[in-house]
Formats: sequence, C-alpha cells, structure tokens
Amino acid sequence: MSDTLSYTTSPLPSSVPSVSGDSNATLCQDWEQSHHLLFHLANLSLGLGFLIPTTVTLHMIFLRLLLMTGCSLFIAWATLYRCTLDVMVWNVVFLLVNFMHFFFLLYKRRPIKIDTELKSLYKHMFEPLHVREALFQRLTGQFCTIQTLKKGQVYAAEDKTFVDERLSILLKGKMKVSYRGHFLHNIYTNAFIDSPEFRSTQMNRGERFQVTITAEENCKFLCWSRERLTYFLESESFLNEVFRYLIGKDITNKLYTLNDPTLSDKAAKKMDRHPSLCSQLSMMQMRNSMASTSDTDDVLNQILRGGSTGSSLPVYSDRA
Repeated sequence: MSDTLSYTTSPLPSSVPSVSGDSNATLCQDWEQSHHLLFHLANLSLGLGFLIPTTVTLHMIFLRLLLMTGCSLFIAWATLYRCTLDVMVWNVVFLLVNFMHFFFLLYKRRPIKIDTELKSLYKHMFEPLHVREALFQRLTGQFCTIQTLKKGQVYAAEDKTFVDERLSILLKGKMKVSYRGHFLHNIYTNAFIDSPEFRSTQMNRGERFQVTITAEENCKFLCWSRERLTYFLESESFLNEVFRYLIGKDITNKLYTLNDPTLSDKAAKKMDRHPSLCSQLSMMQMRNSMASTSDTDDVLNQILRGGSTGSSLPVYSDRA
C-alpha cells in the first residue's frame, strides 16, 4: 500500500480585470449622444461668469447674475429633459445662495440719500477725498446735530466755554473770531469752527477757549460730540485720516487769513489767497520747525498753544 499524497494546485486569482463582452462599458468606444442645448447654455453662463475680470466695476454683481442664470438653466434641463431629482435639488440650493449674495450686493450699492443741508458739505469736503455716501451718512446721521445761531449770538466765549465738548463745521452764514475785542479772522461756509482747539487739546482736556466766536449772520452748523466722534473715528481708520487731513488743512487756511484786513470776503474764501506778513511769519516758523524735527505733532501743538511769535496778536496762536 503506497502512501502517496496527491497535491492539486488551484489557479491563482488574476489581478488583471477581465474584459467582458460589452467593451463599451469600459473603453468608451461608443459615446452617448450630446445633451440638450440647455445644458450647454448653462455651462456657458458659468464660464462667462468666471471670466469677468475683477477690474470691472460691477464684476461681482455680473458674476452672481451669470451664476444664477446657469443654475436656472441646469434646473430646467434636469427637470424637463433628464428627470434627475438630485441635479435639480442641488442647483436650486446654488440658485438660492447666489440670489442672496446678489441681493446683498445690490443693497450695498443702493443710492444713499444725503440730507439737503449736508449736500454742499459732502461735495466740497468729503467727496473729493473718496468718502462714500454710506460712510458720510454714518458719520452725520447718528451722533451729530444741526444747530443754529442768530446774528450776534456767541458760539464760544473766551475763558468761559470749554474746548473739549464739541467739533463743528459751518454750513451756512459767517462767523467772526476775536480776542479781547480785536478782530482775528472770519469763518466761512464749509469750514471748521473750532479746529485749532480740537487739534491743540487732543491730549489736554478741560481747557477753555481763548478767543470769542460770534455769528456775523444767521448761521447753521453741524456739531459733533467730541467724545463720540473720537470713539467713532477710532473704529474707522480711513475716516480718521480724512479728518486729520481736513483739520490740518483748515488750520493752515486760518493761519493764512490771520489778522489780514486787506482780504475781502470773496478773496478770503479762495484757496490761492495772499497771506499777510504775520501769517507768513507764523507759517514760516511752523514749516521751519517741522523741517528741523521728526516729531511734527509736538511742534504743531507747541505752535498752536502759543509758540508763534511772528503775529501782531500772539494770542491767536492758541486759535490757529
């Protein structure tokens, strides 16, 4: 009896997939027929939306509009010709999302209605500095008031009125600035009333006006609470820089018109005015001091608080 062991070898499984008789399923030898025209129009809308350059002013609005068009065409194609529920549902979701973005973009670009009394102020001072209407409306619509003064009424009295309560811009009329009965200069429409005091007392509170500001005509002015304005500007860096520029420019204009009786009202309103000798000396001292030091803010504060010696009325350096 022979103990012979017989071994049978089973074939190893092949790692190469066998090709079935239907070669069309794997090799795509026969392509399906093209989809309906709606399918191609939908993709064309998406492609055009993605090709819009960002340099176009309304490129985001056009992008959302074309994306909504493409989603709508996909919905029509999936519903009428393919009867595929999942494709339809996904495109409905995309359509709603793009519609919300589109509506929000239109809302942001809605026309802003500026108060009639503030239109001249915006056109003259803020629009040239690229301040948008919406930002200007936020600045003027929440924490400031429009106040009036009749002819002869006093806006600020020297040694009595505190300087750190408000900041104002004259909207209508004319004001006179004087020191102990001596005329210094006038304040005209679209100019700050108390910019020198606002600038020179940013770090020193509790001081009083050293000049008297009186209404020469019936006046109307825009008045901010200084504390609330400062808090608002801290959160708006761009507008804060705009205010720094406008106040600095206004102070410069007041220096140029300092105690210059030769200027008529019409000439004083122009930017290319000819300064008097005392104005030239004040400006020369300020510019020379700034040129010789890097700390221009300290120099300006020193000049504003009494550093000028060239004026025939030295106390005006507290104003200008």
